[in-house]
Amino acid sequence: MSYFQEAKAHFVASHQHPINQMLHHLTNILAIAAVILLFFDWRLTLLCLVLTQVFAIGGHIVFEKNEPAFVKYRNGIMILASMSWSFERWFGLRPLLTNYNPNTNNN
Repeated sequence: MSYFQEAKAHFVASHQHPINQMLHHLTNILAIAAVILLFFDWRLTLLCLVLTQVFAIGGHIVFEKNEPAFVKYRNGIMILASMSWSFERWFGLRPLLTNYNPNTNNN
C-alpha cells in the first residue's frame, strides 16, 4: 500500500459520521473557492480558509468525537486525500478506480 493509499484509508476511517462527511465536503468546496477567490479578493480567500478549519475541526469535535486525520499525517497529504475522497463521491469515481487494473489486457 502506498503512502497516499495508507493516508487516505486513515482519512476514510476518521470520517464515518454523515454530518461530519458533509462538513468535509463543504470544506473542500470552500478550499476550491479560496483558490479562485485569491484572484479577486484575498480577504474572501482568508475567510474561506478559516471556515474550512472551523467546519472540519468542529465536525470532529461535535459529531465524530475523534481527532482530525491531519494530526497523524502532518505533511499535507490529507488535503489530497480529502479532495480525492470528495471527488470520488461527487462524481462516482470509486467503482471506476476500484476496478481499474493497468496490468490486465482488455482485448
